[in-house]
Amino acid sequence: MPMPAPIPHDQGLWARAATNWPESKAVAARHRGHVIVSMLGKSEQPLVAARITTAVIGALIATMPEACGVVWAGRVARAADLWLETSSYSFAPYPDYPFRLWVDILPFRSGAKIGAVTMGLAAFVDREIEFVTGKLTLPELFDKVAGLSVYLIEHGSVVKDGDTIGASASERIQVRHRNSDVFGGLPVFYCVDEFKH
Repeated sequence: MPMPAPIPHDQGLWARAATNWPESKAVAARHRGHVIVSMLGKSEQPLVAARITTAVIGALIATMPEACGVVWAGRVARAADLWLETSSYSFAPYPDYPFRLWVDILPFRSGAKIGAVTMGLAAFVDREIEFVTGKLTLPELFDKVAGLSVYLIEHGSVVKDGDTIGASASERIQVRHRNSDVFGGLPVFYCVDEFKH
């Protein structure tokens, strides 16, 4: 559905987008119209719908060189050229589909610890991930959050409150369903890697 007006301004969206797309605020300020792409009905699984919609958006960008960016589910913004390139993997097998088009992973500090929060995952499982660690490096933390994100996108909201996750028996990360204390009550899978045996 073509819309002859800019998308409603969302300062938080563009601040998050600037982390990976420095030109995003300038692009947002100069755009004059947008196209809404959506599947009709709710019968499709969220992953199936995301794959199809991602491919269709990629095809639209390929035919509309004036396209400057994509806002996914009102939460994540990406450059049009990145979307065009990455959307070609829309139907790749698990875990290689382009989930990074749909989900941002953003770092934060929590006292002496570091953390990462997702934005966009809730479109698939009704919650984001908030992961706090005093043990992992930032790249390791991003890998854990990315892995859990893809797992949840693929399998749905299968991690229950109080479950532990991890690649091995010695790596036990407790997951709680709660509203974030840091991010304004956002419903999250709260992960902490200090689970006591």
